Amino acid sequence: MIFMAIAFIVMLIIGVPIVFSLGIAGAIGLWALDLSLISVPTRLFTGMDNFILLAAPFYVFAGEIMNRGGITARLIRLAGLVTRGVPGGTAYANVSSSVFFAGISGAAVADTAALGQVFIKGMPEEGYDKNYAAAVTIASSIIGPIIPPSVIMIIYAAVTRISVIDLFVAGVIPGLLLAGAMWLVIWFQARGGKLPRSRIDIKKGEVGLLIRDGLLVLGLPGVIVGGTLSGVFTATEAGGIAVLYALIISWFVFKSLDLQQLWEALCCSARITATVYLIIAAATVVSYVLTIGGIAMWVQNFALLFSDNPTLFMMALAGMLLIIGTFLEPGAAIVLIVPMLLPVTMSMNIDPMQLAMVIILTLTLGLITPPVGVCLFVACRIAESPVSHVMKAVLPFLVVEFAVVIMLVLIPELSSFLPKLFR
Repeated sequence: MIFMAIAFIVMLIIGVPIVFSLGIAGAIGLWALDLSLISVPTRLFTGMDNFILLAAPFYVFAGEIMNRGGITARLIRLAGLVTRGVPGGTAYANVSSSVFFAGISGAAVADTAALGQVFIKGMPEEGYDKNYAAAVTIASSIIGPIIPPSVIMIIYAAVTRISVIDLFVAGVIPGLLLAGAMWLVIWFQARGGKLPRSRIDIKKGEVGLLIRDGLLVLGLPGVIVGGTLSGVFTATEAGGIAVLYALIISWFVFKSLDLQQLWEALCCSARITATVYLIIAAATVVSYVLTIGGIAMWVQNFALLFSDNPTLFMMALAGMLLIIGTFLEPGAAIVLIVPMLLPVTMSMNIDPMQLAMVIILTLTLGLITPPVGVCLFVACRIAESPVSHVMKAVLPFLVVEFAVVIMLVLIPELSSFLPKLFR
């Protein structure tokens, strides 16, 4: 396993894509354990051979359709309707747009790319520092994988066999807590007129239309969650329904989608889905090597140190995951880590929904921190700013977001209340 770890770290440092770093490291691990390399293709296939994962391309495609169908602009103006004229109003609207957008895309990178084109370029025109504009966009982007639907939650469900809909429902409160924490930071920074007032221009005649459009857009997560909770369709079937809903809204209601945009959405969804599947497959190989190598025993011995204090164990776990998340993509980290953690946490009577939310949120924080922070680099590219400058502006938001993780550790009901309520 040492050879595998060294190979993986070296490949990451020299810039080898994460998929190939995981796959090659897994093959090296098998070779070091004197096991047949025929296990590599077998495990690659096994990693993707899961019915639950069929939901992922549907949700990605639905998000791409609505994003290209002019939905992003409508969500931003809907958010601006509430925050216009307030000091820091556009910063509030940025976070609010991420909350709305989370119900469509389910991915942090999509949030950063779509909203960043508007806010990172538009906020400096109102007097905001461009690094601050990028920081707000990055920090709020991680709401995307928390509020349903969520591709990361689908991966988690595939690994653990936990109900996808339970995970979706469990993410609502943590997602809103994240938004509230960021609003609090903006309020603190806006005191005394330190942040400019919003200049989003919305005429009186537009208000009713904006609210109607907003309700139609936000109906997408409502259809997904409501339909699965009522038993009308499964979470995977809900993905297909979401695509149909997105097509109807974008093509027939808003009339803002054409065949060219639909083809682009299909191609982009295929690339994203292929990337996700390849990462899961490669991570499965590494997970197999770790299991054969006895890492599970090490995890159990580590957990024994906290056998009388599950809360302290969760605190330590959150700290470790925060470090792991800075180097590993969340989906890959879930495939690697969660199978080893589940037996330990079950023996400690830790609520599975609490564990899921802490793991997903903490790993997602890695998307906004170097060295592998994809959202951070996307925003820096849009802002044309150095990573160090943007990261400095992100820090206050990162602190309160980790505070939300601590709240989830200390108060399990924040994660488990809604799933229990709807069972």
